[in-house]
Amino acid sequence: MAGVTLSGVTKRFGTVVAVDTVDLEIRDGEFMVLVGPSGCGKSTLLRMIAGLEEITEGTIEIGHRVVNDVAPKDRDIAMVFQSYALYPHMTVRENLEFGLRIRKTPKEEMAARVREAAQILGIEELLERRPRALSGGQRQRVAVGRAIVRKPSIFLFDEPLSNLDAKLRVQMRAELSKLHKRLGTTVVYVTHDQVEAMTMGDRIAVLEAGHLQQEGVPLEVYERPANVFVAGFIGTPPMNLLDARLSADRSRLDGDGFSLPVSPAHRDEVAKASGELREVVVGIRPEHLHLDPERLEGPTAPLTVTVEIVETLGHDAIAHARVGDELVAASLDPHFTAEPGETVELQVALDAIHLFDAGSRMRLT
Repeated sequence: MAGVTLSGVTKRFGTVVAVDTVDLEIRDGEFMVLVGPSGCGKSTLLRMIAGLEEITEGTIEIGHRVVNDVAPKDRDIAMVFQSYALYPHMTVRENLEFGLRIRKTPKEEMAARVREAAQILGIEELLERRPRALSGGQRQRVAVGRAIVRKPSIFLFDEPLSNLDAKLRVQMRAELSKLHKRLGTTVVYVTHDQVEAMTMGDRIAVLEAGHLQQEGVPLEVYERPANVFVAGFIGTPPMNLLDARLSADRSRLDGDGFSLPVSPAHRDEVAKASGELREVVVGIRPEHLHLDPERLEGPTAPLTVTVEIVETLGHDAIAHARVGDELVAASLDPHFTAEPGETVELQVALDAIHLFDAGSRMRLT
Protein backbone atom coordinates (compact mmCIF):
# COMPACT_ATOMS: atom_id res chain seq x y z
CA MET A 1 0.00 0.00 0.00
CA ALA A 2 1.02 3.62 -0.44
CA GLY A 3 -0.19 7.16 -0.01
CA VAL A 4 -0.28 9.88 -2.68
CA THR A 5 1.00 13.44 -2.28
CA LEU A 6 0.13 16.16 -4.80
CA SER A 7 2.22 19.32 -4.57
CA GLY A 8 1.34 22.32 -6.73
CA VAL A 9 -0.04 20.04 -9.45
CA THR A 10 -1.12 21.99 -12.53
CA LYS A 11 -2.33 20.87 -15.94
CA ARG A 12 -2.72 23.18 -18.93
CA PHE A 13 -4.14 22.35 -22.34
CA GLY A 14 -2.81 25.27 -24.35
CA THR A 15 -4.23 28.37 -22.67
CA VAL A 16 -6.86 26.37 -20.75
CA VAL A 17 -5.95 25.58 -17.14
CA ALA A 18 -7.71 22.30 -16.30
CA VAL A 19 -6.09 21.83 -12.88
CA ASP A 20 -4.59 24.77 -11.02
CA THR A 21 -1.94 24.33 -8.29
CA VAL A 22 -3.59 21.52 -6.34
CA ASP A 23 -2.02 20.46 -3.03
CA LEU A 24 -3.51 17.30 -1.54
CA GLU A 25 -2.28 14.45 0.63
CA ILE A 26 -4.03 11.08 0.32
CA ARG A 27 -3.09 8.85 3.22
CA ASP A 28 -2.02 5.24 3.03
CA GLY A 29 -5.12 3.01 3.07
CA GLU A 30 -7.55 5.92 2.76
CA PHE A 31 -10.67 6.10 0.56
CA MET A 32 -10.38 9.59 -0.96
CA VAL A 33 -13.17 10.89 -3.19
CA LEU A 34 -12.55 13.68 -5.71
CA VAL A 35 -15.94 15.28 -6.31
CA GLY A 36 -17.17 18.20 -8.38
CA PRO A 37 -19.28 19.16 -11.40
CA SER A 38 -18.41 18.15 -14.95
CA GLY A 39 -15.31 19.96 -16.20
CA CYS A 40 -13.90 20.73 -12.75
CA GLY A 41 -10.64 18.82 -13.39
CA LYS A 42 -11.21 15.76 -11.18
CA SER A 43 -10.73 13.14 -13.93
CA THR A 44 -7.70 15.02 -15.28
CA LEU A 45 -6.21 14.93 -11.78
CA LEU A 46 -6.84 11.18 -11.55
CA ARG A 47 -5.26 10.60 -14.96
CA MET A 48 -2.17 12.51 -13.85
CA ILE A 49 -1.88 10.26 -10.79
CA ALA A 50 -2.19 7.27 -13.14
CA GLY A 51 0.44 8.68 -15.52
CA LEU A 52 -2.01 8.86 -18.41
CA GLU A 53 -1.77 12.65 -18.49
CA GLU A 54 1.48 14.63 -18.37
CA ILE A 55 1.88 17.12 -15.51
CA THR A 56 2.51 20.73 -16.55
CA GLU A 57 3.81 21.84 -13.14
CA GLY A 58 4.19 20.36 -9.66
CA THR A 59 5.02 16.89 -8.38
CA ILE A 60 3.14 13.69 -7.61
CA GLU A 61 4.55 11.23 -5.08
CA ILE A 62 3.31 7.67 -4.64
CA GLY A 63 4.72 6.00 -1.56
CA HIS A 64 7.29 8.83 -1.10
CA ARG A 65 8.58 8.32 -4.66
CA VAL A 66 8.22 11.13 -7.20
CA VAL A 67 6.51 9.59 -10.23
CA ASN A 68 6.30 12.55 -12.64
CA ASP A 69 8.45 10.70 -15.18
CA VAL A 70 7.48 7.14 -14.23
CA ALA A 71 5.48 5.16 -16.81
CA PRO A 72 1.93 4.14 -15.81
CA LYS A 73 2.84 0.43 -15.76
CA ASP A 74 5.58 1.11 -13.20
CA ARG A 75 3.46 3.15 -10.76
CA ASP A 76 1.88 0.10 -9.06
CA ILE A 77 -1.65 1.38 -9.64
CA ALA A 78 -4.79 -0.20 -11.09
CA MET A 79 -7.54 1.86 -12.73
CA VAL A 80 -11.26 1.18 -13.19
CA PHE A 81 -12.95 3.34 -15.82
CA GLN A 82 -16.53 4.49 -16.35
CA SER A 83 -16.76 2.11 -19.32
CA TYR A 84 -16.17 -1.49 -18.31
CA ALA A 85 -13.53 -1.93 -21.05
CA LEU A 86 -13.88 -5.74 -21.08
CA TYR A 87 -12.67 -7.79 -24.03
CA PRO A 88 -15.90 -9.15 -25.59
CA HIS A 89 -14.27 -12.23 -27.15
CA MET A 90 -12.77 -13.37 -23.84
CA THR A 91 -14.45 -15.13 -20.92
CA VAL A 92 -14.58 -13.49 -17.50
CA ARG A 93 -11.65 -15.66 -16.41
CA GLU A 94 -9.60 -14.60 -19.43
CA ASN A 95 -10.44 -10.94 -18.81
CA LEU A 96 -9.25 -11.27 -15.22
CA GLU A 97 -6.08 -13.06 -16.31
CA PHE A 98 -5.18 -10.69 -19.14
CA GLY A 99 -3.09 -8.16 -17.22
CA LEU A 100 -1.32 -10.91 -15.31
CA ARG A 101 -0.43 -12.74 -18.53
CA ILE A 102 1.18 -9.58 -19.92
CA ARG A 103 3.30 -9.42 -16.77
CA LYS A 104 4.22 -13.10 -17.22
CA THR A 105 2.77 -14.08 -13.86
CA PRO A 106 3.26 -17.81 -13.12
CA LYS A 107 0.18 -19.90 -13.92
CA GLU A 108 -0.37 -21.16 -10.37
CA GLU A 109 -0.16 -17.67 -8.88
CA MET A 110 -2.42 -16.30 -11.63
CA ALA A 111 -5.04 -18.96 -10.95
CA ALA A 112 -4.90 -18.26 -7.21
CA ARG A 113 -5.32 -14.51 -7.71
CA VAL A 114 -8.27 -14.96 -10.09
CA ARG A 115 -9.91 -17.41 -7.68
CA GLU A 116 -9.45 -15.00 -4.76
CA ALA A 117 -10.82 -12.00 -6.67
CA ALA A 118 -13.81 -13.98 -7.93
CA GLN A 119 -14.57 -15.09 -4.38
CA ILE A 120 -14.31 -11.55 -2.99
CA LEU A 121 -16.67 -10.21 -5.67
CA GLY A 122 -19.04 -13.19 -5.74
CA ILE A 123 -18.52 -13.93 -9.44
CA GLU A 124 -17.19 -17.50 -9.24
CA GLU A 125 -20.11 -18.85 -11.26
CA LEU A 126 -19.51 -16.28 -14.02
CA LEU A 127 -15.90 -17.17 -14.85
CA GLU A 128 -16.71 -19.07 -18.06
CA ARG A 129 -19.21 -16.53 -19.41
CA ARG A 130 -18.46 -13.78 -21.90
CA PRO A 131 -19.29 -10.11 -21.17
CA ARG A 132 -22.40 -10.10 -23.42
CA ALA A 133 -23.97 -12.67 -21.08
CA LEU A 134 -23.52 -10.44 -18.01
CA SER A 135 -25.66 -7.72 -16.49
CA GLY A 136 -24.28 -4.20 -15.99
CA GLY A 137 -23.54 -4.86 -12.33
CA GLN A 138 -21.78 -8.12 -13.14
CA ARG A 139 -19.64 -6.44 -15.80
CA GLN A 140 -18.66 -3.77 -13.29
CA ARG A 141 -17.63 -6.45 -10.79
CA VAL A 142 -15.44 -8.05 -13.45
CA ALA A 143 -13.83 -4.66 -14.20
CA VAL A 144 -13.11 -4.23 -10.49
CA GLY A 145 -11.84 -7.80 -10.32
CA ARG A 146 -9.37 -7.12 -13.11
CA ALA A 147 -7.92 -4.39 -10.88
CA ILE A 148 -7.95 -6.55 -7.73
CA VAL A 149 -5.90 -9.38 -9.25
CA ARG A 150 -3.08 -6.91 -9.84
CA LYS A 151 -2.79 -6.35 -6.04
CA PRO A 152 -1.72 -2.73 -6.61
CA SER A 153 -0.73 -0.16 -4.01
CA ILE A 154 -3.49 2.18 -5.20
CA PHE A 155 -6.88 1.74 -6.85
CA LEU A 156 -8.05 4.58 -9.12
CA PHE A 157 -11.78 4.70 -9.94
CA ASP A 158 -13.06 7.11 -12.61
CA GLU A 159 -16.87 7.39 -12.19
CA PRO A 160 -17.25 3.59 -12.21
CA LEU A 161 -20.97 3.55 -11.35
CA SER A 162 -22.24 6.10 -13.88
CA ASN A 163 -23.57 3.46 -16.29
CA LEU A 164 -25.64 1.63 -13.66
CA ASP A 165 -29.28 2.19 -12.76
CA ALA A 166 -30.18 3.87 -9.45
CA LYS A 167 -30.86 0.69 -7.45
CA LEU A 168 -27.68 -1.03 -8.66
CA ARG A 169 -25.61 2.08 -7.90
CA VAL A 170 -26.72 1.96 -4.27
CA GLN A 171 -25.80 -1.73 -4.09
CA MET A 172 -22.40 -1.23 -5.75
CA ARG A 173 -21.60 1.73 -3.46
CA ALA A 174 -21.99 -0.56 -0.47
CA GLU A 175 -19.98 -3.34 -2.13
CA LEU A 176 -17.07 -1.04 -3.03
CA SER A 177 -16.99 0.34 0.53
CA LYS A 178 -16.92 -3.20 1.96
CA LEU A 179 -14.22 -4.15 -0.55
CA HIS A 180 -12.05 -1.23 0.59
CA LYS A 181 -12.42 -2.22 4.24
CA ARG A 182 -11.49 -5.81 3.39
CA LEU A 183 -8.45 -5.00 1.23
CA GLY A 184 -7.26 -1.87 3.06
CA THR A 185 -5.74 -0.51 -0.16
CA THR A 186 -5.56 3.22 -0.90
CA VAL A 187 -8.45 4.29 -3.14
CA VAL A 188 -8.82 7.50 -5.17
CA TYR A 189 -12.37 7.71 -6.48
CA VAL A 190 -13.72 10.31 -8.91
CA THR A 191 -17.42 11.16 -9.09
CA HIS A 192 -19.75 14.05 -9.85
CA ASP A 193 -22.36 12.48 -7.54
CA GLN A 194 -22.05 14.07 -4.11
CA VAL A 195 -24.20 11.29 -2.58
CA GLU A 196 -21.47 8.81 -3.59
CA ALA A 197 -18.87 11.15 -2.13
CA MET A 198 -20.69 11.54 1.18
CA THR A 199 -21.44 7.85 1.66
CA MET A 200 -18.17 6.28 0.47
CA GLY A 201 -15.27 8.58 1.25
CA ASP A 202 -13.12 8.62 4.39
CA ARG A 203 -12.40 12.14 3.17
CA ILE A 204 -13.63 14.12 0.19
CA ALA A 205 -11.93 16.79 -1.92
CA VAL A 206 -14.29 19.23 -3.64
CA LEU A 207 -13.04 20.73 -6.92
CA GLU A 208 -14.42 23.51 -9.07
CA ALA A 209 -12.89 25.04 -12.21
CA GLY A 210 -9.59 23.24 -11.56
CA HIS A 211 -9.24 24.55 -8.00
CA LEU A 212 -9.40 22.53 -4.80
CA GLN A 213 -12.16 24.26 -2.82
CA GLN A 214 -12.16 22.16 0.36
CA GLU A 215 -11.11 18.77 1.65
CA GLY A 216 -12.10 16.95 4.80
CA VAL A 217 -14.31 14.33 6.40
CA PRO A 218 -17.68 14.30 4.57
CA LEU A 219 -19.76 15.42 7.57
CA GLU A 220 -17.27 18.20 8.35
CA VAL A 221 -17.54 19.52 4.78
CA TYR A 222 -21.33 19.28 4.95
CA GLU A 223 -21.61 21.08 8.29
CA ARG A 224 -18.91 23.71 7.72
CA PRO A 225 -18.57 24.43 3.99
CA ALA A 226 -15.60 26.69 3.30
CA ASN A 227 -17.33 28.84 0.69
CA VAL A 228 -20.54 29.44 -1.23
CA PHE A 229 -19.66 26.93 -3.96
CA VAL A 230 -19.15 24.03 -1.54
CA ALA A 231 -22.27 25.03 0.39
CA GLY A 232 -24.38 24.91 -2.76
CA PHE A 233 -22.80 21.75 -4.17
CA ILE A 234 -22.74 19.40 -1.17
CA GLY A 235 -26.19 18.38 -0.01
CA THR A 236 -29.42 17.04 -1.52
CA PRO A 237 -31.42 19.21 -1.92
CA PRO A 238 -28.64 21.83 -1.95
CA MET A 239 -28.32 24.55 0.65
CA ASN A 240 -30.54 27.60 0.17
CA LEU A 241 -28.39 30.68 -0.48
CA LEU A 242 -29.96 34.11 0.02
CA ASP A 243 -28.34 37.50 -0.50
CA ALA A 244 -28.70 39.74 2.55
CA ARG A 245 -27.34 42.86 4.21
CA LEU A 246 -26.28 43.23 7.81
CA SER A 247 -28.15 45.94 9.68
CA ALA A 248 -26.13 48.90 10.99
CA ASP A 249 -25.94 47.39 14.49
CA ARG A 250 -25.22 43.91 13.00
CA SER A 251 -28.20 42.41 14.78
CA ARG A 252 -30.28 41.49 11.70
CA LEU A 253 -29.95 39.97 8.24
CA ASP A 254 -32.17 41.84 5.80
CA GLY A 255 -32.85 40.50 2.30
CA ASP A 256 -35.46 40.57 -0.44
CA GLY A 257 -38.66 39.49 1.29
CA PHE A 258 -37.15 38.49 4.63
CA SER A 259 -35.49 39.76 7.80
CA LEU A 260 -33.85 37.39 10.27
CA PRO A 261 -32.14 38.12 13.60
CA VAL A 262 -28.44 37.26 14.00
CA SER A 263 -28.47 34.43 16.55
CA PRO A 264 -26.16 34.47 19.60
CA ALA A 265 -24.25 31.58 17.98
CA HIS A 266 -23.19 33.89 15.12
CA ARG A 267 -22.54 37.17 16.93
CA ASP A 268 -18.84 36.49 17.49
CA GLU A 269 -18.12 35.63 13.85
CA VAL A 270 -20.07 38.66 12.67
CA ALA A 271 -18.22 40.87 15.17
CA LYS A 272 -14.81 39.52 14.06
CA ALA A 273 -15.56 40.19 10.39
CA SER A 274 -14.28 43.36 8.75
CA GLY A 275 -16.00 46.51 9.99
CA GLU A 276 -16.82 47.35 6.38
CA LEU A 277 -18.67 44.06 5.84
CA ARG A 278 -22.33 44.60 5.06
CA GLU A 279 -23.25 42.29 2.15
CA VAL A 280 -23.48 38.62 3.09
CA VAL A 281 -24.88 35.35 1.75
CA VAL A 282 -27.16 33.50 4.16
CA GLY A 283 -27.07 29.69 3.85
CA ILE A 284 -29.95 27.58 5.18
CA ARG A 285 -30.13 23.80 4.76
CA PRO A 286 -33.60 22.51 3.74
CA GLU A 287 -33.78 20.40 6.92
CA HIS A 288 -33.39 23.59 9.00
CA LEU A 289 -36.68 24.95 7.71
CA HIS A 290 -39.90 23.59 9.18
CA LEU A 291 -43.52 24.46 9.90
CA ASP A 292 -43.21 23.41 13.55
CA PRO A 293 -40.51 25.22 15.61
CA GLU A 294 -40.54 22.27 18.04
CA ARG A 295 -38.96 20.16 15.28
CA LEU A 296 -35.90 22.43 15.21
CA GLU A 297 -33.12 22.88 17.75
CA GLY A 298 -32.35 26.25 19.35
CA PRO A 299 -33.94 29.63 18.62
CA THR A 300 -36.13 30.05 15.53
CA ALA A 301 -37.54 32.90 13.48
CA PRO A 302 -40.32 33.01 10.86
CA LEU A 303 -39.67 33.06 7.12
CA THR A 304 -42.64 33.64 4.81
CA VAL A 305 -42.45 31.78 1.50
CA THR A 306 -44.66 31.36 -1.57
CA VAL A 307 -44.96 27.70 -2.55
CA GLU A 308 -44.33 26.75 -6.20
CA ILE A 309 -44.39 22.95 -6.05
CA VAL A 310 -44.23 20.14 -3.48
CA GLU A 311 -42.35 16.89 -4.18
CA THR A 312 -43.55 13.99 -2.01
CA LEU A 313 -40.75 11.47 -1.51
CA GLY A 314 -42.37 9.16 1.06
CA HIS A 315 -40.01 9.84 3.97
CA ASP A 316 -40.48 13.60 3.59
CA ALA A 317 -41.85 16.27 1.26
CA ILE A 318 -39.63 18.84 -0.43
CA ALA A 319 -41.41 22.17 -0.78
CA HIS A 320 -39.92 24.43 -3.47
CA ALA A 321 -40.88 28.03 -2.82
CA ARG A 322 -39.83 31.63 -3.30
CA VAL A 323 -38.62 34.26 -0.89
CA GLY A 324 -38.74 37.47 -2.89
CA ASP A 325 -37.01 36.50 -6.15
CA GLU A 326 -34.96 33.68 -4.59
CA LEU A 327 -35.84 29.99 -4.78
CA VAL A 328 -35.67 27.95 -1.56
CA ALA A 329 -36.33 24.31 -0.66
CA ALA A 330 -37.63 23.01 2.66
CA SER A 331 -37.66 19.41 3.89
CA LEU A 332 -41.06 18.98 5.56
CA ASP A 333 -43.37 16.23 6.85
CA PRO A 334 -44.33 13.70 4.14
CA HIS A 335 -48.02 14.67 4.35
CA PHE A 336 -47.43 18.38 3.78
CA THR A 337 -49.47 19.77 0.91
CA ALA A 338 -49.90 23.30 -0.49
CA GLU A 339 -51.27 24.77 -3.67
CA PRO A 340 -48.96 26.67 -6.06
CA GLY A 341 -48.98 30.33 -5.05
CA GLU A 342 -49.98 29.58 -1.46
CA THR A 343 -48.17 31.58 1.24
CA VAL A 344 -46.70 29.56 4.12
CA GLU A 345 -44.82 30.65 7.23
CA LEU A 346 -41.82 28.43 7.91
CA GLN A 347 -39.50 28.53 10.90
CA VAL A 348 -35.73 28.89 10.50
CA ALA A 349 -33.26 27.26 12.93
CA LEU A 350 -31.15 30.37 13.54
CA ASP A 351 -28.13 28.61 15.08
CA ALA A 352 -27.87 26.39 11.98
CA ILE A 353 -27.59 29.32 9.54
CA HIS A 354 -24.32 29.63 7.56
CA LEU A 355 -22.91 33.08 6.80
CA PHE A 356 -20.60 33.92 3.88
CA ASP A 357 -18.94 37.14 2.76
CA ALA A 358 -20.79 38.21 -0.41
CA GLY A 359 -17.58 39.64 -1.89
CA SER A 360 -15.05 36.86 -1.29
CA ARG A 361 -17.76 34.13 -1.17
CA MET A 362 -15.84 32.63 1.78
CA ARG A 363 -17.31 31.49 5.08
CA LEU A 364 -17.31 33.93 7.96
CA THR A 365 -15.33 32.34 10.80
